[in-house]
Amino acid sequence: MPNRITLHRVIAAGPQKVYRAFVEPDAVASWLPPFGFTCTVHELDAREGGRHRMSFRNFTTGDSHSFGGTYLELVPGERIVYTDAFDDPNLPGEMRVTVTLKAVSVGTEMTVLQENVPDVIPPEACYLGWQESLRKLARLVEPDIAG
Repeated sequence: MPNRITLHRVIAAGPQKVYRAFVEPDAVASWLPPFGFTCTVHELDAREGGRHRMSFRNFTTGDSHSFGGTYLELVPGERIVYTDAFDDPNLPGEMRVTVTLKAVSVGTEMTVLQENVPDVIPPEACYLGWQESLRKLARLVEPDIAG
């Protein structure tokens, strides 16, 4: 039975800045791959009905896997819903990711819900990957660099 992963974070940056990190290709490439992976964004059309495609490459082995999907809902500063599907037939099905952003006194409360994660991906590996990615996301958006 496919797994469901839920993560919660508070990030010391405003919702609009956090949202931009999900829809700008160079930003996504910098934070989304877990530690030890690089990312190439092949396509990112951040509009409802738009598509995204990218590849993660294991820096140690050189092996890569590609995936992509469709943006279902984009509400700037509030909500992002998109699908993901792996090119690898051993990782079947289409996942759905819902990112909810809420302004709070110290920045942004963020919830990530990833549904329909293929059975062959251990839930703990998925949680670890997301935790690493979200640490990188915070490092990207929390600095307030003027000029």
